[in-house]
Amino acid sequence: MSRQQVIEAALAHFDSGAFRDDLARRVQLATESQIEGTGARLQAYLDEIVIPGLNALGFSHEVLANPVEGFGPILIAERVEPGAGFTVLSYGHGDVVMGYDEQWHEGRSPWRLSVEGDRWYGRGTADNKGQHAINLAALARVIAVRGELGYNVRLIIEMGEETGSPGLRALCERERDRLAADVFIASDGPRLGADKPTLFLGSRGSWNVNLSVEARDRAHHSGNWGGVLKNPATRLNAALASIVDERGRLLVEGLRPPAISDSVRRILAQIEVGGGETDPPLDEGWGEPGLSAAERLLGWNTFEILAMTAGSPEAPANAIPARARANCQLRYVVGSRPQAFFDQLRAHLDAHGFGDVHIENARITMMPATRLDPDDPWVAWALASMARSTAHPPMLLPNLGGSLPNDVFADVLALPTLWVPHSYPACNQHAPDEHLLGSVARESLAIMAGLWWDLAEQGGTVIRERAQWQTA
Repeated sequence: MSRQQVIEAALAHFDSGAFRDDLARRVQLATESQIEGTGARLQAYLDEIVIPGLNALGFSHEVLANPVEGFGPILIAERVEPGAGFTVLSYGHGDVVMGYDEQWHEGRSPWRLSVEGDRWYGRGTADNKGQHAINLAALARVIAVRGELGYNVRLIIEMGEETGSPGLRALCERERDRLAADVFIASDGPRLGADKPTLFLGSRGSWNVNLSVEARDRAHHSGNWGGVLKNPATRLNAALASIVDERGRLLVEGLRPPAISDSVRRILAQIEVGGGETDPPLDEGWGEPGLSAAERLLGWNTFEILAMTAGSPEAPANAIPARARANCQLRYVVGSRPQAFFDQLRAHLDAHGFGDVHIENARITMMPATRLDPDDPWVAWALASMARSTAHPPMLLPNLGGSLPNDVFADVLALPTLWVPHSYPACNQHAPDEHLLGSVARESLAIMAGLWWDLAEQGGTVIRERAQWQTA
């Protein structure tokens, strides 16, 4: 019985084709939570895929109705060992974004696993079916070798992450005692690069807001009325330019974050953004001046214009449009004040003469910014475990650039949160031709097998060290 045996067993699970077959079954279920009427498929993923696998590992389970009516169910499972010294909580989501079936290339289907070299195509391969499948497969290998883990495992699989995890916070608040644990370990999002095993400790938050100008009830001929009627597109463009300048710098003081801390800056100094074969080239000088690319992406707030409409772009008429609209998003880091975002933006627009610009559908998502202290003993433990299992040194990110429901685990359940992603930035997540890299999946199976093993060997020690660290 050894750590190396477990890692070899995890690699054999991949090499035999068993992991590929498992992932193919998961991909076949079109669990598009963003489309109405898919509730039966969301339930089927739990009933046909997740629960049988958990039963084989000795888990008990319960599928709970979502506290928010109309959204997918949430599964809570538990594997309890007599005399276990502590508990780990893990997480995954079985829902996916829309398939965009007609947009996939080379005859691929989002609902069929297509292996083409190192790329394994299919909706959910990277986000998130492949990722939680890796974690459970690795855990199964550890259980098979050890017999007993020495710790309890609790698991949440939700079926609505792609719609903002509705109901997850409410359910965890209600089931707080049932979900009590000592550490949280899960996987979602991308590595820093395909060849860079990564640990991140939280995520940026996301504030989505629509800005619009409603000038009148209909368009008017530009030759008859140009120069005397206000153009809402011109007004909206000017307002947006007052929020973010031509180089992407955020100009609204109330939407900007505090200065980057020295501890986070030290971590980010080791991070190189991009450079992968399929990564887009970085735009020199874009974003906040004086910051590195890693600091702009992971340590700062960014305001993005996601979409804009005025008139009929597909068939433009010689008319001044009646209205204009922009869908915008602010990604923000820990230390920002999201509760004040609306008031700060409204005050800014009014002060700059844009009282006619309406702020619509402004909401703080269910995924506010979070970040575990990089000095937490669990961080050093996880990095050391990952380093033992792979030839590639692991990278530490203070937080993911995107957003996850980590606040539920970090704030509601008060857990130290460790995320070990198994995808990479160019995986086409949320787009046609989403894929998982087979080489990354294989390496990730070894990494997670090592983590679950080391948790059994060292978890109790880390818990004691953390207690001392918290009181120091």
